[in-house]
Formats: sequence, C-alpha cells, structure tokens
Amino acid sequence: MVEISDLVVKYGEIRAVDSLSFQAESGQISAILGPNGAGKSSTIEVACGLRNADSGSVRLFGLAPDSARVRPRMGVMLQSGGLYPTARPLEWLQYLAKLYPQTDDPGTLLDSVGIDPATRTQTRRLSGGEQQRVKLAAALLGRPELLFLDEPTAGLDALARRNLLDLLKERRTDGVAIVLTTHMLPDVEDLADSITVISQGKVAMRGTLAELTGTQNALSFGGPVGLNCNDLLHALPAGYDVRESQPGRYVVSGTPTPDILARITAWSAEQGVMVSDLGIGDRTLEQLLIDTSTAEARS
Repeated sequence: MVEISDLVVKYGEIRAVDSLSFQAESGQISAILGPNGAGKSSTIEVACGLRNADSGSVRLFGLAPDSARVRPRMGVMLQSGGLYPTARPLEWLQYLAKLYPQTDDPGTLLDSVGIDPATRTQTRRLSGGEQQRVKLAAALLGRPELLFLDEPTAGLDALARRNLLDLLKERRTDGVAIVLTTHMLPDVEDLADSITVISQGKVAMRGTLAELTGTQNALSFGGPVGLNCNDLLHALPAGYDVRESQPGRYVVSGTPTPDILARITAWSAEQGVMVSDLGIGDRTLEQLLIDTSTAEARS
C-alpha cells in the first residue's frame, strides 16, 4: 500500500528527512515513532501529497501520491487542520461526501465516533477531543483503503480513546492499511503490527513490538540504583542473568515465565525494595524512545 524509498525532505540546509525508507501493508497498523523534530510529520505530509520531496520515491498503491486515482482511496487525519471552523460537524461531512465517489453515511459515522449528528455547535467551538473525533470521521468518510493518522487520540478522554482504538482495529480487520504517528505509546502497544523508529530523519530501528523490546528473552524493572544483582541471581534458576542496564534499570535475561515474575517480586519483597515497571522485555517502548532521543542529543 505504501512504498517509500530513500526519501529526502529539506528545509533550507536542514535535512528533516534523510534517505528514509518505509513500507505499509494492507490489514496492518504501521506506527512511525520518534522524538519531536525527527521527521515524522514531514514524511506523512509527503506521503499524503501535501508536500514535495527533494528526492526519493513515494508510491501509494503503486502510484504517485498526487494521482487522481489515489486520492479517493486514501483518508488523512493530520495533527492540525482538517476542519472548516464555522461549519457544524454534519454539515462539514455532508460537504466532504460530495467529493468522493462513495462514502459512509455522515450521520452514522459521526455517531460512531461519539459526536451527535444533530449538534448545532460549530467545529471551532468544539472541545479539542471533539474536534479530533470529527477529523477522524472525515478521514474515514470515503471508505479509505489507506489511512494516515497523525496523533489521532490527542485530547481524547479515556472512553473516547478506547472507542477510537476499537474503531481502528475494526478497519484493520476490514483490510485497511493504517499508518500511525503518535506520542501516545499505549496506543502503539495496543495497535501496532509494526513499528518504525526514526531519529534525525533516518530509520533508527524497525520491527514488531516484541522484536524491539526483546519480549522473547528478557524481563526488566526499575528500582533503586545499585541493587545487588548477584543476590537476585541466586533467587533465580540456572540459565538466567541479571544486570543493571543503566542506573536504576535492571534486566533479567532468560525466558520470561510466571515463575520468574513471582521470584523477582518475592525477592524484592524480602529486600524491602519497591520495583516499578516490571514487565516482559529488556526495555519498555518508552525506554527505547528515551534511549533514541538521548543518542540523538549526543550526536
């Protein structure tokens, strides 16, 4: 659905996107993560046909993003913009529906994202979370096969966020390719089939959540700096290893099992140590991004 090869986007002499390559498949949610200024939004804008690339190739359905054959098959929800400020939600979607060859019913779609189709409130007077819902409805209106979402859950309350994530899962099941950029890491952990982390416009790493966090062969937890790793090691079966990967962050290498989780918590209770963020993997997705940002700041 999406094929990006060696993409370069410049702002003056600055390379916001630097030879980046990326793919997205149908029936999958592909997340693009990275610190502020990493090049995420610039990449999405080029892929949507809203910005020109300085070099490289972008193909959607095998065609250029600005192709007349692409636009009707694509839905876009950007971080800002996308609403006519004085229009009411239903009016706005009814207008947009005239631009597509086929659409879902605007009123039904608004209702599905938690907006009353009968509301007379102009979009500019809606709350931030309500505006996000209307923007998502607009992105879904044309029954897209490919959906670009930039920070879709920003400003949503817990229930609205859960409903939105469920809606995206339904679209994935229907075969829609979804490209997601967000700083809401629980959304990524819940949704993403693949994750691409970019830093300074380049791909820093990519893979599934399990591959990036090492969930197949490690557990990790936070605690006071300088815990006695050898003491914890004696509480574990043979074949495991314990190390302080960075100050206050500990990794237990070996197959994660319920028994190992129980031994770690029992050991911490015996030591009077309060551990935090105990989970499967040698680092959390949050820690992975912190490490990427730290490495970027040092370079």
